[in-house]
Amino acid sequence: LLQKPFTHLSYSSADVQPDTFFICKGLNFKEQYLLDAAAKGAGVYLSAKKYAAEIPCILVSDIRKAMSLVAIAFYGEAYKNFRLIGLTGTKGKTTTTYFMKHILDAYCRSHPELHAQKSAVLSTVEVDTGAEQHEAHLTTPESPDLQRYFAQTRDSGLPFLTMEVSSQALMQHRSQGFVFDYGIFTNIEPDHIGPNEHSSFEEYMHCKGMLFRQCRGGIANCDDVHWEKVMEGHTCELETYGLSSQADLRAENLRLTNHNGHLGVAFRVGGLMEFDGEIAMPGRFSVYNALTAIAICRHFGVTEDAIKKALKEAKVKGRIEMVKV
Repeated sequence: LLQKPFTHLSYSSADVQPDTFFICKGLNFKEQYLLDAAAKGAGVYLSAKKYAAEIPCILVSDIRKAMSLVAIAFYGEAYKNFRLIGLTGTKGKTTTTYFMKHILDAYCRSHPELHAQKSAVLSTVEVDTGAEQHEAHLTTPESPDLQRYFAQTRDSGLPFLTMEVSSQALMQHRSQGFVFDYGIFTNIEPDHIGPNEHSSFEEYMHCKGMLFRQCRGGIANCDDVHWEKVMEGHTCELETYGLSSQADLRAENLRLTNHNGHLGVAFRVGGLMEFDGEIAMPGRFSVYNALTAIAICRHFGVTEDAIKKALKEAKVKGRIEMVKV
């Protein structure tokens, strides 16, 4: 069975073809879904329980963990072929993702040896892997979809992938079984607490912190009152950013800018880097998002001039856009 060359991986009976490795996923999974998959040619199923389908089965105790590990193997550990950055936090993930993408895209275009014109992104608003570009359905995709996107990024030759990692995804092990090059913590507030999400704020913080036990480097907003609690048990090299003097990378002397009605913020970057920066978005929170991007891109060798230019030009669809009235 393990030697059989399955050509497709799916957890949806609507997306089954001959020689599919089928996954019985979800609290609302019904046996009929498996029977439909078998009728369409699924060759084996992965499940937490045995069903009546007359195809081989692999039984596991935790279907979500197993699903992620199977997907990683099916797509040939694609995550090892590019630099992978994961962002988690209550707010700022999407804007920060696009700050970083804008800088990394410019970096790719200026380095012909990378053979790429852009980086990949998986965000709340968009999937862009070089092979696919469309609106996103989940902040962090289900693990088979995530690993397929990783494989597309690898096959497209893109050198960087920046993704948002939700607490739900961490709790449900969608990002289980692989290592991020860098994990980023933006901030945390008592949110996503409820019957179908997290049972408590403590669980929410714990789930956010899981990212920092599966990354090589961690970058955390040390101005957030809960940051040390979130980082408990981290196994990565850790550095901090913020507006306070204790941060390893910090922004100082913030001042509002107005260029013909286009508001932004200018500031001085201090600590691990030293330069004057400006962003075309107003608000202290925008400065935090920019600092995160600066912290990451520093590790990839992006120059100060390139960072400054990209930050000033960066815009995020649906985030602080000018509206003419």
